[in-house]
Amino acid sequence: MTKTNFDRYLEAQLEDPAFAARLADADEAWDVSMQIATLRQEAGLSQKELAKLLNTSQQQISRLESADYEGHSLSMLRRVAEALHSKVRVIFEPIEPLPAMQVAETPTSYGRRSAKHATQKEKPS
Repeated sequence: MTKTNFDRYLEAQLEDPAFAARLADADEAWDVSMQIATLRQEAGLSQKELAKLLNTSQQQISRLESADYEGHSLSMLRRVAEALHSKVRVIFEPIEPLPAMQVAETPTSYGRRSAKHATQKEKPS
């Protein structure tokens, strides 16, 4: 397949980490908005009808379905999902492999006194 000018431009832009991060963020927002719109349409509801079910405004539904909107609350997403007979799933995925995590302190056995601690307490002062 022949690369278009846009393909070459996008490849060059993706070399910039800041641009790549912004594109990834936009992709996440686009995914949420498209899922809401698709589920609503599959349910045969208009934005106004879904808004009525949720006791909110049509404008709020429009915002939720906008890829530019970043104010999604988990509680609102749950309400939308319930009205559309769906459920919300949030998945955290590592951006890159994490290094092995280490604890800065030595492990402590809570509830048991060490032999050294017990003998110090038993000595009269």
